[in-house]
Amino acid sequence: MSRSAGLLIAACMAIGACDTDPVVMGPDDDPFDGDPIAIPVLGRGLVQERVTAEVAVDGTWAYTTTWGQLQAVGNALKVWDVSGPIPQLVDSAIVDGAITLGDVQISDDGALLVVATEIDNGSIVVFDRSDPAHPVMLSRHMTDATRSRGVHTVKLGRVDGRLYGFLAVNTGGTGRGQLVVVDLSDPANPDEVLVLPLGGPNLHDVFVRDGYLFTAEWDDGISIWDIGGGGRGGSPTDPVRIGGVETLGGNAHNIWWYHAPGGEQRYVFVGEEAGGAIGAQSSGDIHVVDISDMANPREVAFYTIPAAGAHNFTMDEENGILYAAYYNGGVRAIDVRGDLGSCSDSEREAATDRCELRLMGREVGVALEGDSYVWGVARSGDFLYASDMNSGLYKLDISPLR
Repeated sequence: MSRSAGLLIAACMAIGACDTDPVVMGPDDDPFDGDPIAIPVLGRGLVQERVTAEVAVDGTWAYTTTWGQLQAVGNALKVWDVSGPIPQLVDSAIVDGAITLGDVQISDDGALLVVATEIDNGSIVVFDRSDPAHPVMLSRHMTDATRSRGVHTVKLGRVDGRLYGFLAVNTGGTGRGQLVVVDLSDPANPDEVLVLPLGGPNLHDVFVRDGYLFTAEWDDGISIWDIGGGGRGGSPTDPVRIGGVETLGGNAHNIWWYHAPGGEQRYVFVGEEAGGAIGAQSSGDIHVVDISDMANPREVAFYTIPAAGAHNFTMDEENGILYAAYYNGGVRAIDVRGDLGSCSDSEREAATDRCELRLMGREVGVALEGDSYVWGVARSGDFLYASDMNSGLYKLDISPLR
């Protein structure tokens, strides 16, 4: 079924009936017509004693972390059975000595779960997922590079068959950040293979794919590195920088390199985390960077919401939808298929010569606006999971957009 047909069916369900059978629209029809739909919310698993941070999902299991900078405890990894409409909490793993748990990642083979800990006793904690309902700690990697400042984010990537953790060490505003690379081929004994000062002043996140590393370096913008796929002789232990760009507004926070269904790999999406009041207000845009020439990336478009700001996002690449956690703006679904750098004058910001995706009709779905403060999103099939800092974990039905 086409997305247009799915939206029509959803609209029919909302009013109770349709006079005629839905028309299945072809691939040449405009997919951007109409207002964004309200993405159905199926249920919420409550977390009341801690502040919820990031979320990761694999099949019918989801994992959320807790953030300790708004209250005394942020050291719990929570395990959820999400097979039903309402997430059910089945276990919590406590990381001793941790102030805050941030990023949580699942390895591509589903065997490992890796959690970042921040502030004092900064580290990554590696869990075995043989029993996904009850992860077992295998190791904790804590060194001079991570201990005093903490690991803000961790992303997992496989290069030449070997699994690595790429850690962003956030300085907290003094000095420079650090990229720390850890070999996880023996997860019980992680091996630190690179420490690279990076970021102005912070290194907030990275993205790893196909032997390339993308780094979000705050006011220094983003960089693209060859770590085994770019033909420059780079590796995880010796990355070679290919190019970079300073995104408008600075505060480059997170990155996704989009692989379109037809094979195009033209666009990188960069989240800008600007000012706000944690738990209540936020600001910052999503920036679209054309990397057709990786040595000379250029920003061509952006997505903005008044009085709300981007945080983390995920993608349904098969259907060309980016799902963004937008803090007090809830969850936003953006259609990113096709040419994002071409638009009419009325859809373009003249001062920066960038297309504005909302004016182009690219916003196709909204959820949880004003009802939550969404930190992260993760997708599994027809469902999206959103971590609300204020109240826990939501499960959303995104089948109308697929």
